Amino acid sequence: MYKFKFSVFFFLLVCVFSFVCVRGKECTNIPTELSSHSYRYELLSSKNETWRDEMFSHYHLVPMDDSAWANLLPRKILREEREELGWAMMYRRMKQSDELSNGQEAGNFLKELSLHNVRLDPRSIHGRAQLTNLEYLLMLDVDSLAWSFRKTAGLPTPGTPFGGWEDPTCELRGHFVGHYMSASAQMWASTHNDSLNEKMSAVVSALDVCQKKMGSGYLSAFPSEEFDRFEAIQPVWAPYYTIHKILAGLLDQYTLAGNTQALKMVVWMVEYFYNRVQNVISKFSIERHWLSLNEETGGMNDVLYKLYKITNDQKHLVLAHLFDKPCFLGLLAVKADSISGFHANTHIPVVIGSQMRYEATGDPLYKEMGTFFMDIVNSSHSYATGGTSVSEFWSFPKRLADMLQTENEESCTTYNMLKVSRHLFRWTKEMAYADYYERALTNGVLSIQRGMEPGVMIYMLPQGRGSSKARSYHGWGTKFNSFWCCYGTGIESFSKLGDSIYFEEEGELPGLYVIQFISSNLDWKSGQIVLNQTVDPAVSWDPYLRVTLAFFTKEGASQSSTLNLRIPLWTYSNGAKAALNAQNLDLPAAGNFLSVTRQWSAGDKLTLQLPIGLRIEAIKDERPEYASIQAILYGPYLLAGLTSGDWDIKTGAASSPSDWITEIPKTYNSQLISLSQVINNVTLVFMNTNNSITMEKLPESGTDSAVHATFRFISKDMISSQFSSRMDFIGKFVMLEPFDLPGMLVVQGPNESLAVATATNDEGLSTFKVVAGLDGNDNTISLESQSRQGCFVYSGGLNSNSGTIAKLSCQSGMADAGFQQAASFTLTSGMSEYHPISFVAKGARRNFLLMPLLSLRDESYTLYFNIGA
Repeated sequence: MYKFKFSVFFFLLVCVFSFVCVRGKECTNIPTELSSHSYRYELLSSKNETWRDEMFSHYHLVPMDDSAWANLLPRKILREEREELGWAMMYRRMKQSDELSNGQEAGNFLKELSLHNVRLDPRSIHGRAQLTNLEYLLMLDVDSLAWSFRKTAGLPTPGTPFGGWEDPTCELRGHFVGHYMSASAQMWASTHNDSLNEKMSAVVSALDVCQKKMGSGYLSAFPSEEFDRFEAIQPVWAPYYTIHKILAGLLDQYTLAGNTQALKMVVWMVEYFYNRVQNVISKFSIERHWLSLNEETGGMNDVLYKLYKITNDQKHLVLAHLFDKPCFLGLLAVKADSISGFHANTHIPVVIGSQMRYEATGDPLYKEMGTFFMDIVNSSHSYATGGTSVSEFWSFPKRLADMLQTENEESCTTYNMLKVSRHLFRWTKEMAYADYYERALTNGVLSIQRGMEPGVMIYMLPQGRGSSKARSYHGWGTKFNSFWCCYGTGIESFSKLGDSIYFEEEGELPGLYVIQFISSNLDWKSGQIVLNQTVDPAVSWDPYLRVTLAFFTKEGASQSSTLNLRIPLWTYSNGAKAALNAQNLDLPAAGNFLSVTRQWSAGDKLTLQLPIGLRIEAIKDERPEYASIQAILYGPYLLAGLTSGDWDIKTGAASSPSDWITEIPKTYNSQLISLSQVINNVTLVFMNTNNSITMEKLPESGTDSAVHATFRFISKDMISSQFSSRMDFIGKFVMLEPFDLPGMLVVQGPNESLAVATATNDEGLSTFKVVAGLDGNDNTISLESQSRQGCFVYSGGLNSNSGTIAKLSCQSGMADAGFQQAASFTLTSGMSEYHPISFVAKGARRNFLLMPLLSLRDESYTLYFNIGA
């Protein structure tokens, strides 16, 4: 049993590195797989002591190379001489280093606009995602969130603890509660929902009682013994990772919700950990502290630099420095492209922290680190979604064709890469970072919710052929028993969707940067205007993205300002238009900002029309044999082909994607139908099963089965505008096209069976007349063969069950109630429907239905196609 279980999890989560010979960096953990959240959870929740002993016998087995990497730092703060390893000397040296910048923040950055001043349109895809997340945050019970904190503090524990990674036996418990405090603060700022304000305040109050009961400043859902093991370099699962989430959550409650008690709690917590780290360094050495950082510590440096900017307390700055991981940042400092083998989500937060160090101290080295890091991830390790990682790790650079599987793009990594790009855009105003943010937000964040089901999210976003969000290792999570790391970052992502639409530039002439096209309302206080951005949803039949900005001035406003509107890199000049109050404006080339300076007046209206088109994008793989593996995008939207594995597209002599990809007309949704019968109190539906038509149990919406139970009625004697009701088809001749197999039809096969095949010259085999249901019911129809009058599509009647093959059967001379019932189907709207962005791509063996990845739930899809002449 031990050998079997070990091999299964090793294969699922680590085998990719065996295949490509990427070895985990000593800077991370030995053995590499212990860095994986999935692997660690399975290991710690297992009762197999032999397996656990085997793995932990290798914990930090070999010497780390931290000191060597620290030597490479151009601005080394700490020296290795023993006489300078004392805490007081280290403190002085760090303080002197930062006094070089006179304690000034770096740069004239674009300023973040508060979530309090941005409101999303609830009808937009972003607004719906936000409201779905709000519903989930309101579901979560305060007593359940605080349960393990109260248990650790020795307090009564009313309610029931959550399961999964918040279970009272999980070493990472409490991490989600930290995320909850951040997410609820962000969501409250975004919505000012009173119920949420009451709930999040109750969580902070409950934790405050726990901290005061323990009396030392320590606050966590697990006892401090985990830090004893951490400092002794003994097996433990990332206690500082959880502490970072709690600190960040409390700090967000202070900065976004004005909870001053939360700030006091943070300061007291940091005092406790300041003393712990001081003790480790005094008792052992600074190298011992660096060694301990090879267990994941989240964004400890990030939250501590943020705290320092609030308190200006030098102790907070020193502690932040001590969580800058030198063995990883050293690589970036010398611009070594060597991140392969590192656990991605352990190290992206460290980079974010280094970016905050630049903002807090002005040291340009840390700006260069972030810039270089973003460049190598984007150029060598990212998918068309904007996401990164395979089984939580970075693989070899520009070798992603071998990595397409179910365990790609950990959702946490996308959440954190958005932070990296956001900082870089604020510093540089470079369009590439804004375009990246749009791509990753659209495809890598909006895709992780299961429709509008609150509390149902994914861990990984699969990239392999025939993948499905539902069939990765973790699949879809549950509301109260998952709480993976990606649940924590997920609830944050959907709470702060308004935080990167607008930025401002302060000065005598204020400037507003609009970098995301998201329907929203902004109260721009320094510009003395209220701006309403309306974005018409992108559709496949209209190749333009249309944006309207309406201006409303405040009473007494007299301030001139500059509006800077992003012209994205994915658009082009032919057909692009901009107008202010119906007067045309000169548009810059894609990749620049349209800038308009004026004293805005109430009623001003700026409109933007951006061409949006199809394009293909090669996978990040420099080997010539993989040059044909490409993704298909429509503007910023990554298109997914509904297919279980077929991925070959032959374009012939076509010079552009529009020559072999055609849009699905707006009217086609009105032609989508599903056919069902109730037999023996069970609802069975007409379904394409491996190109045979069978009767199957009614499937759940958003699944492969729902796709296969959906067909398009193609009528030659009606135009689409005539379909006001599906009963309008009665008396008309139709063909049935499977939803996900455009160009194929339901045909009469041998032995009277029905099958799915390519269209034939004998249209009679695929054409049926829609007639009123033979059973006499008002809501049923029957399908009569055109070529064999008196013969109808027939389910099998009372003998039907799941898997029964539908066939063509002929009516006898006398009325037969059983036959009439079996040949009568309830006609309803299709169980699946086309997204407004939907296309047909001409494949080598079949055509592909293409829809945005964000629109899919459990359906099988392919993101990369083998495209060639």
